[in-house]
Amino acid sequence: MKISTERENLLGPLQKIAGVVERRQTLPILANILVNANNGQLNLTATDLEVELKTETEAECDGDADFTIPARKLLDICKALPESAKVTLDISEDKVKLQSGRSRFSLSVLPARDYPVIEPTPSSTVFTIKESILNTLIENTQFAMAQQDVRYYLNGMLLELTGGDIRTVATDGHRLAMSQSLKTIDEKTNLQVILPRKAVIELSRLLGDNDNDIKVELSNNYIKVLLENTVFTSKLIDGRFPEYQRVMPTGSDKEVEAEKSAIKQSLTRASILSNEKYRGIRFHLSNNLLELQAHNPEQEESEEELEVNYQGDELKIGFNVGYILDAISAIKEETIIIELKDTNSSALIYGKDNKDSKYVVMPMRI
Repeated sequence: MKISTERENLLGPLQKIAGVVERRQTLPILANILVNANNGQLNLTATDLEVELKTETEAECDGDADFTIPARKLLDICKALPESAKVTLDISEDKVKLQSGRSRFSLSVLPARDYPVIEPTPSSTVFTIKESILNTLIENTQFAMAQQDVRYYLNGMLLELTGGDIRTVATDGHRLAMSQSLKTIDEKTNLQVILPRKAVIELSRLLGDNDNDIKVELSNNYIKVLLENTVFTSKLIDGRFPEYQRVMPTGSDKEVEAEKSAIKQSLTRASILSNEKYRGIRFHLSNNLLELQAHNPEQEESEEELEVNYQGDELKIGFNVGYILDAISAIKEETIIIELKDTNSSALIYGKDNKDSKYVVMPMRI
């Protein structure tokens, strides 16, 4: 059987789904994508047994065929071909011969019947949301997810629905990021699910800033997101996410107001001479002045002074500068607010006049 199409018809869909394919697999077939060809259409599926992506593209097919083909190799070939090149796939039982102009490639295939496909349990909650809103919620919080933490439920992101509000929360035990969109969805269910780290990263890659309505389906152990021409499915983490509301600082009596770009630049400069492992930086607050100090085991030191809007008692407190910079970078507003209480209490950071996204950073001894 033969399939004919243009390079771009293959390249775009392949780039969408190839990120799911792991470079090191336990099963050889997981290095492949599943191709279902029929009625002038190709359906492409990639999975790592945790996350599955399906997409479709147009092609001329002279029959029906199901086969699997190496994902990375096919993607690399399509990238290397010239723009608007015509691509022909000739499928036999154990090989796919790809031809484009004077280029010829022979790729091995594995049987489609052996390809694992995720079959989610029936959805218990279904809602629609603007693509840009979900994209923003993920973008605002995903950086705070843990990596390979033994507390497996931290290696992901909480998605919470409460009476029409939607919220994303991520924490690695040292800092926390929370972002919400109020009165956004029609579904009034109160529900919490935890998306795995890889699923969050792949979903953020797929989502755009447009106002398309996308459909989200949730069941006990799966999430499915239906985008234009693409279906994203992922297993959920079976665990209990920490009660993040209890981590949010309360009773803070010190408020620092600063220009985002100025404090970001000062922190970046001061951090150059911080300890490479612990990345500690000391905040020294006095009336309308913030002094930043860092030092390292080589006895090198850096100091920065920054004018801020602050009235209150003097305070010295240490933080991991990377965590502070991540939080500030995620804020869109030009002016940021940092709420503090004392040397041993966490900082609460958010954009002025916008409390929909909040960031908590624990202090450290310096």
